[in-house]
Amino acid sequence: MNGITINIDPIIVQVGAFELRWYSLAIMAAVLAAVLIAAQQARKRGIATEEIFSLAVWAIAGGIIGARLFHVIDQFGYYASHPAQILAFQQGGLAIYGALVGGGIAATVYARLRHMPLGRLFDALAPAVLTASIIGRIGCIINGDAYGGITNLPWAFIYVHPNAMIPANLFGVPTHPYPVYEMIWDGIALLVVLRLARTLKRDGMLFLTYVSLYSLGRFVLTFVRQENVWFWGLQEAQVIALAALVAALLAMMYMSLRHPVARVNLA
Repeated sequence: MNGITINIDPIIVQVGAFELRWYSLAIMAAVLAAVLIAAQQARKRGIATEEIFSLAVWAIAGGIIGARLFHVIDQFGYYASHPAQILAFQQGGLAIYGALVGGGIAATVYARLRHMPLGRLFDALAPAVLTASIIGRIGCIINGDAYGGITNLPWAFIYVHPNAMIPANLFGVPTHPYPVYEMIWDGIALLVVLRLARTLKRDGMLFLTYVSLYSLGRFVLTFVRQENVWFWGLQEAQVIALAALVAALLAMMYMSLRHPVARVNLA
């Protein structure tokens, strides 16, 4: 069989019911990177670093809740039979779109309470979230919980460790390395966002560009995934991606028709 064998134990150490997983370390590293980058980007836009650190607590909590909720909804059949697993966050199963929605709602509420410029804030968050997405997918590679469909491509992943979360019918079978595909796309999107950060003049436009790019990539790349189909042959992530892409494009068109608004000049 062609492919790259993944034989890494997702569990680093286990003591009783406690498990330390590579997935958990990747998520923690992703969150730390996101907070630091967001603070740096916000400072350039005239937003106090302390505000970002305070907002991070809200966004992280909202992101975790949203990520797990979206995953549970997508895999409702399994969790209806195994309700105790709903709270097993450390084992994986955090939907990125759920994290974006949950974290975005929490960040919006905090920003409104603190009377922060919402568009400017979300522009600062765009490169931070993309970076976090790239780092977080490293955990998915080891975990085996973001698997693609069967393929004979030479760069396919073949999961052979018994603790991998790959389904039984795909265990030991070459599959598309979906996390790698998304990491590459997110890297391209990050370069575009950083490039446009100095040229886009209206607050909020950079964030909408990020949403558009990420959603487009997620919609296309998810065709190699094997998840539950919602309707029209589209999976959950694709339905959400399509809705987000349309909403972002419409918002960008609306903003482009308005008169320009000056924004903070980045250093």
